[in-house]
Amino acid sequence: MAQDLGAAREGTPPPDFDFSGRVVRVSDGDTVSVLDRNKQQHKVRLYGIDTPERDQPHGQASRAALDELVGSRQVGVVVVETDDYGRTVGTVYAGDDNVNLAMVAAGHAWWYRYYAPHERHLQAAERAARERRLGLWADSDPVPPWDWRRGRR
Repeated sequence: MAQDLGAAREGTPPPDFDFSGRVVRVSDGDTVSVLDRNKQQHKVRLYGIDTPERDQPHGQASRAALDELVGSRQVGVVVVETDDYGRTVGTVYAGDDNVNLAMVAAGHAWWYRYYAPHERHLQAAERAARERRLGLWADSDPVPPWDWRRGRR
């Protein structure tokens, strides 16, 4: 299941990273742990995307896709904020490739428009993945994770 990261390039080099390191854990389709050169571990939530929960249809496939993209690899992180759970929220790069964008483009994630309404590249990637029925879009009516979580409370 080799991932084509061509869709994850916007023609410009990635920005300067706030930190970089090796991915030591992929928790799910939108969260990784990165060990920096000072041996500090950062839990990073990928900005602007949301993936199916682990027990939701396509949840395991989304996690596997992210693991294939970044598992045990060196990555750079551009921090957007720290969330209410203490996680770093940011954009992850593997080389020149925007991993957040790659997950949406391959149909493994939704554009999380509520938290990233101005990220039009994510919107365009989601639209293209839907049209091509990639990943979770192969299902006739996939349930967004925010609706899945609401229904389980």
